[in-house]
Amino acid sequence: MYIMRIHFFTRIFNAAKHICYLLLNDLTFSISYSLFQIEVQSVKIDCKVASRFAHTVMTSTALNKANVSQEVFFEVELPKTAFITNFSMEIDGQTYLGEVKEKETAKEQYEKAVSAGQTAGLVKASGRKMEKFSVSVNIAANSNITFTLTYEELLQRRFGKYEIMIRVKPKQLVQHFEIVADVYEPQGIAFLDTNATFLTNELLPLVEKMVTNKMAHLSFSPTLDQQRKCPDCDSTLVDGDFIITYDVNRAKDIGDIQIVNGYFVHFFAPADLPRLPKNVVFVIDRSGSMHGKKMEQTLEALVTILGDLYEEDHFGLVTFDDKIELWRPSLSKASQDNVKEAKEFVKTITARHMTDINGAVLHAVDMLTAAKKNSSLPDHSASMIILLTDGDPTSGEQHLPQIQENVRNAIGGNMSLFCLGFGYDVDYTFLDVMAKQNDGLARRIYEASDAALQLQGFYEEVASPLLLEVNLHYPDSLVNSLTNSHFRQLFDGNEIVVAGQLNDLAVDNLLIEVSAQGLEEQFLVQDQVSVEEWDVMFPEQEYIFGDFTERLWAYLTIQQLLDKRDKCKPEESENITAEALDLSLRYNFVTPLTSMVVTKPQNDENPEDALIADKLSEDQRQDIIPQDFDYDITVMPIALKGSAQALRYLVDGDPHFIIEIPEVNDALCFNTDDKPGTIFNLVREPLTGFVVNGQTIGDKKVEPGSKGHTYFGRFGIIHEKFNIRLMVTTREILVSEQGKHEELLWSKTSTVKHLNMELQVAKDHSLTVTLRNTVKCVIILHKVWEKHPYHQDYLGFYTVDSHLLSQSVHGLIGQFFHGVKFEVSEPFQGKDQDKPDATMFVKGHKLTVTRGWQRDFRKDVKNGENVPCWFIHKNGTGLIDGKLRDYIVSDLFKTF
Repeated sequence: MYIMRIHFFTRIFNAAKHICYLLLNDLTFSISYSLFQIEVQSVKIDCKVASRFAHTVMTSTALNKANVSQEVFFEVELPKTAFITNFSMEIDGQTYLGEVKEKETAKEQYEKAVSAGQTAGLVKASGRKMEKFSVSVNIAANSNITFTLTYEELLQRRFGKYEIMIRVKPKQLVQHFEIVADVYEPQGIAFLDTNATFLTNELLPLVEKMVTNKMAHLSFSPTLDQQRKCPDCDSTLVDGDFIITYDVNRAKDIGDIQIVNGYFVHFFAPADLPRLPKNVVFVIDRSGSMHGKKMEQTLEALVTILGDLYEEDHFGLVTFDDKIELWRPSLSKASQDNVKEAKEFVKTITARHMTDINGAVLHAVDMLTAAKKNSSLPDHSASMIILLTDGDPTSGEQHLPQIQENVRNAIGGNMSLFCLGFGYDVDYTFLDVMAKQNDGLARRIYEASDAALQLQGFYEEVASPLLLEVNLHYPDSLVNSLTNSHFRQLFDGNEIVVAGQLNDLAVDNLLIEVSAQGLEEQFLVQDQVSVEEWDVMFPEQEYIFGDFTERLWAYLTIQQLLDKRDKCKPEESENITAEALDLSLRYNFVTPLTSMVVTKPQNDENPEDALIADKLSEDQRQDIIPQDFDYDITVMPIALKGSAQALRYLVDGDPHFIIEIPEVNDALCFNTDDKPGTIFNLVREPLTGFVVNGQTIGDKKVEPGSKGHTYFGRFGIIHEKFNIRLMVTTREILVSEQGKHEELLWSKTSTVKHLNMELQVAKDHSLTVTLRNTVKCVIILHKVWEKHPYHQDYLGFYTVDSHLLSQSVHGLIGQFFHGVKFEVSEPFQGKDQDKPDATMFVKGHKLTVTRGWQRDFRKDVKNGENVPCWFIHKNGTGLIDGKLRDYIVSDLFKTF
């Protein structure tokens, strides 16, 4: 996945200006809320993909139009699996280059920068899959700077497609903005789709796409006026994700082989193979730390996963704390009755005591081994263990290397182990190594509202094995430096990639053989590949970049060497590390073994200002809480002043209200706490009779002693002048306009256009309501597993173009449509050690507020995006006009 996120923050060195320092982990952002006079002149993102290997160059130029020097911050989000390969800054005709060095060699410069009080460490964790590259530089008056960052990555096939996601957030209008993507696939492009979260009806035609048999060219380049949210606005519509998905043709069972300048790559993902039966034991941690939300989400996911087992599969359940318990002593066929009984058992699992990971996994191994010995499993079936845990072992064997050795010896290469680590406190490295040692992989399950969906998504990746013991063979006399060519299994929707070098470029033919165990018989294919064909495979040079097969080989080799180092014996580690380091330096990759030294322009204050960009290890990521994690990150502002411009408003979840202020990259938020069935007025405008009311619903069941949650389950939208009424529930959408009635369903994507209104339904996702010359609002549907014991479907409400409403607009959200002014003092320690308090001055009130997070689901209805905000307590008292009860109405279509 490719994601790029761009920010420009500026700092004006002027004592009269109000400056806000945001300390996020150990990275300092500096934001001035005065007129910055930093003009972003151009942003160009150029992504070239040649045979799945993506090369992305992000270039941006900014001009300091002020008569004083300013510091400009440049930030880009990139995938954590990508390697940065180049970075440069061009200032007044002089170029400053980043230089990749061995990590230990760069360490002295790093420590020197830290001791001098400079920012040292330009790459930070940023979410589940992202890393954030950040650099700042002081720019003289009336000068400009051009930043260029390059990174590369082998795209991985998941669920039958490759995905490129480019995140762009320039935060202001850009004179020249352009996204260009070129895809070249010699196998032929089977399909290619594009989408963007920020595309309006006006912007959609600007996405130009040309797809031929082997090539695709995409571009998006809105003018300055086309970027504007409205004719007189300075805010930009370009704010979100630009997504490209595609797959290639797969006509040959042998796969596809390509070569450039003596390096070859072999892609293997045969089509239309029958699925193998699988034997899976789920090992579920029920220790005390799993209590509450973790256990609830785990069991919710398990019930769904059990329902997705195939009839020919066999399965078992092992639960553990300091005691190991089995649902049944042996594996059971996934018949309808067995699955039903297993689901009932899962619902009885509760969190209890300590954590015996060693004993639990060995029990699972014994179950699979015994079943294989007594011939109760299909002959050609894939055996696997899926371990889910949130903690370190605290019972039984607790020495991590010993547990890894015990598991490895017990499995003996006869099954795969997949480890799912729940939360950010888990020892992920321990799980990762143990999984790799046993032909599996590890994933971190983030403690967010979508944790159950994360578990289900992982299971879907391994739910359909197609081949076992896959061997790709090439003549030893003709090839060398092969990457891994043996794979324990191939799953449906994935792809095997092998790369290597040819010993002799003059060779005419190469015999390739692939063997594996299929469902009914041995899978065996051979093909004589002609080198002459390779010479004409890449006629369009503008679609590829240099010796991409060589760089793909180096990228893949480094990744596999790092994995091998993690699981090998200590005496083998030194040679493997040296080989990976040599390749990293030779190909200028920033890897866990190298650092990029960025030398900034010298000045009197910082004569040797050198910064270091590292590649984060999982241990380092574990020390940094990402933005989409549920825990709160401490953010400490000084003299923060809010603006009355560029506001966005939403209400979602257990209802939490967010007044987002993009201009200062901050927000205010509050919750409402009332009984289910309460109807709140959210928006009302007397001039047009535009009204939005929302009615709350509660959980299906509330445990004794627990707090019940409420959500919005129905919305009533009225426009009296247009004679429009909408009732939106989690089941249906009822439309009434000018006396005509219509029903829309969430289960079907549809568009309805009337004289004064347009409705767009995205299936099971969202409803966009556009009222002529009034406002646009989006209602998001949150679907919950229908048999969930506690939760039920609910809705979220989001406004767009609210500036079109008159100054008389009011309501719980509406009162903020034309601005809110506030000031926050220096924070201090509050009741919660991890969440600082501060004093806020707003609407003539002096309030104690707390720094926290709320979730915005506009871009991702499953995961949401955490929005940092100042939380106002007691139902928003002091921020909202009057009291919460003043906004309670008697009817969903109550007008004023």
